[in-house]
Amino acid sequence: MKKKLFLIIGLMAATLAVQAQNTQEAAAEAAAALSAADDVPEAPKNPRYWNTTLLTNINFGQTYLSQWAAGGYNNVSLAGAIDLTNKFEKGKLLGVNHLQLDYGFLYSADKPILQKNKDRIYFDAKWGYKTPVKNIAYSFSFNFLTQFDNNYAYGTPKSDGTDEPTVQDWLNARSLKSGFFAPAYINLGIGALWTPAPWFTLNVAPLSGGAVIVGIPELRKTYGMDLRSAGLDASVGTNYRPVRMEFGAKINAEMSWVINDVFSYKTEASLFYNYLTPKIEPRITWDNKIMWRLLKFFSLTLSTNLIYDPLVIVRDSNKDGVADTKGVQFKEYLEFGFSYTITHNH
Repeated sequence: MKKKLFLIIGLMAATLAVQAQNTQEAAAEAAAALSAADDVPEAPKNPRYWNTTLLTNINFGQTYLSQWAAGGYNNVSLAGAIDLTNKFEKGKLLGVNHLQLDYGFLYSADKPILQKNKDRIYFDAKWGYKTPVKNIAYSFSFNFLTQFDNNYAYGTPKSDGTDEPTVQDWLNARSLKSGFFAPAYINLGIGALWTPAPWFTLNVAPLSGGAVIVGIPELRKTYGMDLRSAGLDASVGTNYRPVRMEFGAKINAEMSWVINDVFSYKTEASLFYNYLTPKIEPRITWDNKIMWRLLKFFSLTLSTNLIYDPLVIVRDSNKDGVADTKGVQFKEYLEFGFSYTITHNH
């Protein structure tokens, strides 16, 4: 009996030992499998070459006065803006496309008509191919500037003093200053692009050609267009050419800072010197935009546009007629309104 008991106990012990050994071997195999799985490289992610940022603004302003001793007029204003930036980089090829659309108008109690106060269509593209020199690329640039609609200078309507000027009187007293493709600036350039930092680019295009287009005949003299031939009547707009070709050198610099989540600043300046008119000063433009986000979807924006074109006769909006001088054109906007930004990498 004792022998049978010892035999049973021995068989049970041997069975347990075999099972334990099999369990250890299974655990070891499982651990090895997990380790091998960890060593498997992750599937490569799809490369992203494009970075797109879309900024939209809708701004509203209103002023109401009641028995205000200092004077003034009730007015309302509405303006919208779209600012689209599209960046690309793949290997040695890089590029930046920038589209800016602005339009706005106001209504003031002193003039019973809508007046445009903001209008701009601007597109700029810079593409480059990296050279062996760090941060320098061969570049091709294109830019285009015009506006959506006509813009006017408003004179004072003639009146006999007995009746207030009508809407038609105000419309008859205004004078046209600019319009769609009047003027329009187109420029193509070949040169070098320098990007020493992500927030700064400098493009130098010693071979730059383009055109100035004025589609409205009565504005062609104002924007320095050439007579079709000598001896024609200089007071007749159709006697001027609608297009003036240019060939020269262009320098363009851009800086953009995102200081924090609520404050950003962007500036762009360009200079164009026309080889065909060496005695005439270069054309200069300078744009600035400062944005301060006050809340998640609201912002305070300060924008300025400066133009100096020695061929343009500047119209003074505070006087009737056309001034005989040339000077710096300057525009400034301070706006508060709804702002929304979309960023997408693809």
